[in-house]
Amino acid sequence: MGITLKIPDSVAQGLHLPESETEARLRTELALALYAQRILSFGKAAELAQTTRFHFAGLVSQRGIERHYTDRDLMSDLSYARSE
Repeated sequence: MGITLKIPDSVAQGLHLPESETEARLRTELALALYAQRILSFGKAAELAQTTRFHFAGLVSQRGIERHYTDRDLMSDLSYARSE
């Protein structure tokens, strides 16, 4: 399932961004906002932003967004580290 978001021309024209950067910037801003609100997991937010987890972690830190890390995340990471 893909989602297409239609932004009114008046809003798009009001963005103070070079046209070549608009889509990437909007993806990143949406990913950060959804992660901050706990709507998306860290990994999915990085995927939406089309960046690495490492780079996304830097963006989260720059914005002062609290990292959420649950017991479930820990178990998943431990399982991955053990190659289970």
